[in-house]
Amino acid sequence: MQFLRKDDPVIADLAVKEEIRIENTINLIAAESHSRRSIMETLGSIFNTKTIEGYPGKRFHAGCIHVDAVENLAIERAKALFGAEAVNVQPHSGTSANLAVYFSVLNVGDKILSMSLPHGGHLSHGHRASITSKCFDFRHYSVDRETERIDYNRIREQALDFRPRMIVAGASSYPRLIDYQAIAEIAQEVSAYFLVDMAHLGGLVAGKAIPSPVPHADFVTFTCYKTMMGGRGGMILSRKAYERGINRAVFPGCQGTSAVNLIAAKAVICKIADTDEFRQLQLTTLELAEALAARLQELGYRIVTGGTDNHQVLVDFTGKGITGAAAEKTLESVGIVLNRNVVPTDADTPGAVSGLRLGTAAIAGRGMGTAEVDRIAELMDEALRNADDEAVLNRIRLKVRELCAQFPVYGGPDMADAAA
Repeated sequence: MQFLRKDDPVIADLAVKEEIRIENTINLIAAESHSRRSIMETLGSIFNTKTIEGYPGKRFHAGCIHVDAVENLAIERAKALFGAEAVNVQPHSGTSANLAVYFSVLNVGDKILSMSLPHGGHLSHGHRASITSKCFDFRHYSVDRETERIDYNRIREQALDFRPRMIVAGASSYPRLIDYQAIAEIAQEVSAYFLVDMAHLGGLVAGKAIPSPVPHADFVTFTCYKTMMGGRGGMILSRKAYERGINRAVFPGCQGTSAVNLIAAKAVICKIADTDEFRQLQLTTLELAEALAARLQELGYRIVTGGTDNHQVLVDFTGKGITGAAAEKTLESVGIVLNRNVVPTDADTPGAVSGLRLGTAAIAGRGMGTAEVDRIAELMDEALRNADDEAVLNRIRLKVRELCAQFPVYGGPDMADAAA
């Protein structure tokens, strides 16, 4: 960072501090992972300087010969990776992607049936705090109170009653697989479009670790930086019939200039994702999540749905005398980072946040295994039981640092080459 150190030493210093923080903390945030150096090189590359509006071959600015090649490459790689008929790689984020899908086929005020936020959904699925709720008429489905799993019969009943123009599946905090075919059949029955938001699951699907929604959905959106382990930004996969509408909804409908460096990083991660190494990493991510859920249960914590089928583990502290926010703060203080999260029971008490959401993509990327996961769960438990004992917390901090030192984030071959 020699040029940054010269132009802005304060930001350069903060970047160094952030790298040190990452190396010395265990990242269990389900919406994060550790990107390769090649991804970060791409994000900081010369492609950052180019302005583009429109699509390859039909730009509103000159000088696009190379960036057209970049975008076409990203599209073709994503099509091959996911088996999609059409792909738009321009969305700045997953929410941008969702907005573009909505506006590509719906009118303001149209009805959408989606998953409730406390039960696992996302803000962009019509939560009252999101602009989406101001544009469309949302109704939400919930998980079963006993099993905490999606009740597909109940979704069908709601769909027949509500008659939505679109049904949304996918979640930000649902640790089980979703039966996409079942929801697709419901959507077909009520003549609704079917959107799957697999923002959290993109890498798991790309790595063929879990079933893909692409054969069943009209639209699939995802982000490239969670389990996908790439740079920022979103993508839209769709059936060919909707390609023109999606493209117009993204530009000029929802966005102006797209970030070419992000598009280039999407091309790179799609290439990386089509490797045996990436596919094995996704299987490891699942294995570690299952192990984490099991060990936390053994230690006396209630796991929402009793386990997990993906990279997420949702812990419910209801009745334990601790909030999700307090647990998050204690664990961050010892170097274990994660996020507080609503759980299904919080739906009855608005404002309550009784859980923690954990994810295993980042620790899988560091090369950790089930033995380390067991150790992490035990350190979490010890910290939470001794939240007011600074001497105990100090000992845990040292143990966390020792564990991190054994599995450096940038210790892989490509990282070593970049450092050299």
